[in-house]
Amino acid sequence: MLKKFLGLFKALNANTNPGEIAHAFSCGLLLGFMPKDNLLWYLIFVFILFIRINKPMYLIMTLLGSALAVAFDPLFDTIGYQILTVDALKSTYIMLLDIPFVAFTKFNNSVVMGSLISGIVLYVPMYFLGRFFVWAWRKYLTPIMANSKIVKALNSLPVIAKIVSLVGED
Repeated sequence: MLKKFLGLFKALNANTNPGEIAHAFSCGLLLGFMPKDNLLWYLIFVFILFIRINKPMYLIMTLLGSALAVAFDPLFDTIGYQILTVDALKSTYIMLLDIPFVAFTKFNNSVVMGSLISGIVLYVPMYFLGRFFVWAWRKYLTPIMANSKIVKALNSLPVIAKIVSLVGED
């Protein structure tokens, strides 16, 4: 786990494309909002692993999104219920449920549908928020942290230098 955090900090401070980090920010939040007990979550999880994004940010944002999802479940339930009760889509939902294995996605669960739609709608704003975060991190937070007394004290400890060198090896 320490390796993932150090990889994230290395990517935030390196010449890594901010778009990769921002997409990971958005994808992780999308996946974190969704309940984990359905096939749809696993399909999206595997699909996103094949996309070129920053994996440490993806995993951290998935965990953060999962923690936030508990507070937003009533909102997701309301949004999902509104979408699942649209009369024009009723025949589409019936047709999808007749396809084998589609029911395992639990798309007909109001919380699953609401969290999926919310994640898709929030994808673009979260992407721009992620790009802003990377820009602010690189421009303002990194110099502040590098000059802080705590970081200088930690960097002077041989144990910390050894841990960073061991984790940095691949």
